[in-house]
Amino acid sequence: MTNWKIDESHSEIGFKVKHLMITNVSGYFTRFSGSIQTESEDFHDATISFEAAADSIDTQNQQRDEHLRNGDFFDSSNHPKISFTSTKVKKIDGEKYKLVGNLTIKGQTHPIELEVEHNGVSVDPWGQQKAGFALKGRLHRADYGLRWNATTEAGGIVLSDEVKLNMEIQLVKS
Repeated sequence: MTNWKIDESHSEIGFKVKHLMITNVSGYFTRFSGSIQTESEDFHDATISFEAAADSIDTQNQQRDEHLRNGDFFDSSNHPKISFTSTKVKKIDGEKYKLVGNLTIKGQTHPIELEVEHNGVSVDPWGQQKAGFALKGRLHRADYGLRWNATTEAGGIVLSDEVKLNMEIQLVKS
């Protein structure tokens, strides 16, 4: 069994949400950790666990970030962690995979499927073995109790329910 962990300083946990249905607003979680166990060289049998600090959300706007941390959204004082636990890794072909697991946000757990591209393995200048992955997925924020919204004067909605997930993950072999 080989153990890996997420290298936080070389990884990004990002998302995009449509605002006013005309542009995407991006955000990130800046504090997170994860561990991966695998017996294979290509990670097809990996077991993955991940946590992000809900209060580490950063959208480059302090007022918006404070709103996202409160009860309208993440309620980070009562639900400090966002977590993911894998249930299956399916190799599609070459370096493409589907990662299936359970995502918990604000006390609500739902299955999610992520597209994964394995970008290879390398050794850094300090002799540490690293592995790189790009992950994409989508979720409906209302499923997780993130239901706040508002309407514009014209009757349009402020935020889409769909959230696009974009992650760049670098692992370091333990």
